[in-house]
Amino acid sequence: MADHEISETLDVKGENCPMPVVKTKQNIDQLSEGEVLEVLATDPGSMSDLSGWADTTDGVELVDQQEGADVYTHYVRKSE
Repeated sequence: MADHEISETLDVKGENCPMPVVKTKQNIDQLSEGEVLEVLATDPGSMSDLSGWADTTDGVELVDQQEGADVYTHYVRKSE
C-alpha cells in the first residue's frame, strides 16, 4: 500500500486509451492542492500514458504506479 493519503478513487477499469488520461484530468481538476487521486485501470498502456501526461502537465505529480496481476494503480497528486 502506498504511503500517501488517497482523497478519491477513479475506476477506469475496462477503458482504453485515451479515456484513463481524459478521466484522470477531469477528476484531478476537482481536487484541492495536495490531494491524491487513486486511478484503477486495466489498460497496460495506462502506465506510460499517465506517466507521460503527468510529466508534461503543470499542476500534477505522478506519485506512484503499481502493476498488479490485472489492475494498474496510479497515484496522482494535484500540486497547484
